[in-house]
Amino acid sequence: MSHLPLAAESLVAGYERGARVLDGATLTVPAGRRLALLGANGSGKTTLLRCLSGALEPTRGRVTLDGAELRHTRAGLRAHRQEVQLVLQDPDDQLFSASVAQDVSFGPMNLGLTEDEVRARVAEALDLLAVTHLAGRPTHQLSYGERKRVAIAGAVAMRPCVLLLDEPTAGLDPTAVGEALAALHRLQQADSTVVMSTHDVDLALRWADEVAVVVDGGVVQGAPDVVLGDDALLARARLDRPWALTVGARLQTLGLLPDGALPRDADALVAALPDRPGVRT
Repeated sequence: MSHLPLAAESLVAGYERGARVLDGATLTVPAGRRLALLGANGSGKTTLLRCLSGALEPTRGRVTLDGAELRHTRAGLRAHRQEVQLVLQDPDDQLFSASVAQDVSFGPMNLGLTEDEVRARVAEALDLLAVTHLAGRPTHQLSYGERKRVAIAGAVAMRPCVLLLDEPTAGLDPTAVGEALAALHRLQQADSTVVMSTHDVDLALRWADEVAVVVDGGVVQGAPDVVLGDDALLARARLDRPWALTVGARLQTLGLLPDGALPRDADALVAALPDRPGVRT
């Protein structure tokens, strides 16, 4: 894995004649960082991820990796997909082999690697996603959260520099969400750039280094507290303001929180509160 910048420039894309889902969308995926992609249903999040991965060719605009434009030829797509991997929202759209290990090995085997190299990549991916104990398990016997992590492991085994994850926490219970986020943290430590689409503004605020909101066919990108604190933008995008920003701003107004950047999660909020005699936090 390595750090290569991925970008979309002025993308126009859609699925029906005359209907544009993206209309001039521009996005920069910061290398080695965590980017959360937000937007309402139908806003174009998945369309943008598909364009970035090469699965969908835009009508206009271009996708670049390290400055080189993606070419929608067999050779161009093959090279791009070794560096950029998309994991779909529904893991059952990607899992098809009899066992977990067989499924995760599918991509590396198609790269023409030796058997030892494939085994090493599978072991590495299973370990990063904390699913090594599932290696021999039939994929249809996995829980939904386990299937999500195995689908991501299949992408990780390709050792891409950029992972595009479409709603990786959707449909998961709180414990499974925590397991998924822990896995994503390990992936970033292993030098992957991670892009995650989500509807969860609170998750995006506490997890991401940058956020990008897909709205009106375009993209608004920036620091999480700035973008997710823009009430006019959130109204246009049909998103709610994260609770931490709402509570933090109210506490600042009451003089209970120092001025400055607002906390992005519960722990940071508690830590920012001034010490008061007789009160334990």
